[in-house]
Amino acid sequence: MSNRPLALVTGASRGIGAAVAHALAPTHDLLLGGRDEAALARVAEPLPAARPWVAELTDPEALRAATAGIDRLDVLVHSAGVADIGPLADTSVEVWRRTLEVNVVAVAELTRLLLPALRAARGHVVLVNSGAGLRANPGWGVYAASKFALRAYADVLRAEEAAHGVRVTSVHPGRVATDMQRAVRAREGGEFEPQKYLRPESVAAAVLSAVTVTPDAHLTEIMVRPLGG
Repeated sequence: MSNRPLALVTGASRGIGAAVAHALAPTHDLLLGGRDEAALARVAEPLPAARPWVAELTDPEALRAATAGIDRLDVLVHSAGVADIGPLADTSVEVWRRTLEVNVVAVAELTRLLLPALRAARGHVVLVNSGAGLRANPGWGVYAASKFALRAYADVLRAEEAAHGVRVTSVHPGRVATDMQRAVRAREGGEFEPQKYLRPESVAAAVLSAVTVTPDAHLTEIMVRPLGG
């Protein structure tokens, strides 16, 4: 690693996370977070100063071990997440627990562990949220609940960490052409139509805008919608 700013991106093995890694690579050293080391290595291979950062986000002990050597962090991008859809009447307690654990609890714990490093750098936390974090629709109850909680978490973190110079941005994209979206459309019984969705690179551009904004500015929330959608 060099003297450039350091960014940790979770969910970096594919989709939005991988796109964010590519967007930050020209200006940042990168830790690519995820569970699949081989997939992370493939993303890292063409990127300067990028390496896999393998950790199970829902394992507190693993997170403590993985973050122990990070004493300064300029950017933390939370892109990892799960989406389970279906009527509330059919949503099991296991689905509720898994969704909240991945989408909220793991985010909170990883951020907590890295706050000293973020404060040292007067860094930036970016949470890739969703349109579901602004509006809840039938069939999306558990996912929307997790994203509303994530938005509340970001709002409180922003207020609490302002004195330390840490910025916090929530990014709320609409549907994005990713493997996750393909699976969601299959569960909805609809077609996967990538031409109607955002590209992962478009969401990554919003993240890049947030972390490269001028020193006098703070982009607190960014909403990104498909053109015409």
